[in-house]
Amino acid sequence: MKSFLFTLLVISSSLYSLSLEEIITNALNKHPSLEVIKHRIEASKSITNISNQFSNPRLVYTQNTLDDKQAMSKKTITLTQKLPYFGKLDSLKNIALVDEQIQKVNLDIAKVELVKNIKQQAYEIWKLEQLYKIIDEYEKLTRQNIKLFESYTSTTNNQHVGIMSAELTLSNLRIEKSKLNSQIISAYAKLSYLSSQKIKELNLDLYITNLPSITKLQIGLENNNKLAVKNKEILKTKALIKNAKLNNYPDINVIASYSQRNNFDDFSTFGFGLSLPIYATEDYKEEEKYALALSKTSMKEDIKVEIDSNFEVAYAQMESAYEIYTIINKDALPKLEHMFGLMSSSVVSGEDLFKYIDILIQMLKLEQKSILAIALYHDSNANISALKGEIK
Repeated sequence: MKSFLFTLLVISSSLYSLSLEEIITNALNKHPSLEVIKHRIEASKSITNISNQFSNPRLVYTQNTLDDKQAMSKKTITLTQKLPYFGKLDSLKNIALVDEQIQKVNLDIAKVELVKNIKQQAYEIWKLEQLYKIIDEYEKLTRQNIKLFESYTSTTNNQHVGIMSAELTLSNLRIEKSKLNSQIISAYAKLSYLSSQKIKELNLDLYITNLPSITKLQIGLENNNKLAVKNKEILKTKALIKNAKLNNYPDINVIASYSQRNNFDDFSTFGFGLSLPIYATEDYKEEEKYALALSKTSMKEDIKVEIDSNFEVAYAQMESAYEIYTIINKDALPKLEHMFGLMSSSVVSGEDLFKYIDILIQMLKLEQKSILAIALYHDSNANISALKGEIK
C-alpha cells in the first residue's frame, strides 16, 4: 500500500515537473495559434482544387409574348460556357499551389517563433529561480553569522551598528525574494500559455561549457524561414507574370441555344463570343507584376542583411555572456571566497561583522551576475537557433 501511494505521488508530481523538450513537443502539437494556420492550409488546398476548374456554365430560359401563330413566337433555352485560353487554368493552379506552400512556410515560421519564445521563457524562469535560491542561501548564511557574532561578542555601540547593518541587509534580501517570487509566478503563467498546458514546475539545468565558433553557428542560416517565404513569394510573382501574359489572349464563350415554336419548325443556334484586349489593360497589369517581382527580390536581399545583422547581435551577446561568466567564476569568485574564508574566522573571534557582510554582498552580486550571464548565453543561442529555422 505504501509503495502504491509513493508511486502515485511520483506520477502526480511528474505531471507538473516537465522538461523543456516535453513542453516544446506539447506546444507544437496543441497550440491554438498553430491550429489556426493549419486550418488556413486546409482552406488553401480547397482553393488549389478550385483554381483549375472551368467556370460554371450559364443556363438561360427566355419566352416572348407573341401569338403562337406568328413565326417569331418561341421559347428558348440558351447554354453558355466560358473556355479559358490554353494554359490559363494551369497558370492559376500554379499560383494557388505557391500560395499553399507559402502558408506551409508561415506555419514553420510560427513554430520557430513559438519554440524560441518557450525557450526564452523557460530560461527566464530558470534565471529567476536561481536568483531566488541564491538570495535565500545568503539570507540563511547572514542570519547564522549574526547569531554567531552575537554569541561571541558583547554588545558595544560599534558592534551594535554592525548587527543593525547586517539586519538591514537581511531586509533587502527579503524584499528581493518577494519581488522574485511574484516574477516567478508570472513567468510560469506565461510559459503555461505558450505551451498550452498548466506548468507549475520546470525541470531545467543550464550551464556554460564553451563558446562555439562563429563559423560553426553560422551554418544553417540559409534555412531561415522568412527567407524561404520570400523565395516562395518570388515564385508566385513569376507565376503571376505568366498568368498576366496569358491574359492578353481572350477567353472564348461558347453559346448554344434551342428554340421551340408551336406552329413552326424548332431550330438551334450556335455561336461564340470573346473580349477584345484593345485598351492595353492587360499590358499594364503585366508591368505591375514585373514591378512586384523586383520588389520581392529587393525584399529578399533586405532580409538577408537583416538575418546577418541579427546573428551578429546575438553572437556578440553570447560571447559577452561567456566572457562575463568566465571572469566571475575563474577570477573574481575564487578571490572573494578566499577573503570570505579569512573574514569568517574574524566573525567567530568577535571582530568586524560589517566587513564580513560587505564581502558577502559582493559575492552575492557576482553570483547573480553569473546567473544572468548563463541566462543571456542561452537566450542568445535561442535567437540564433530561430534564425536557422530550428524547432528543437
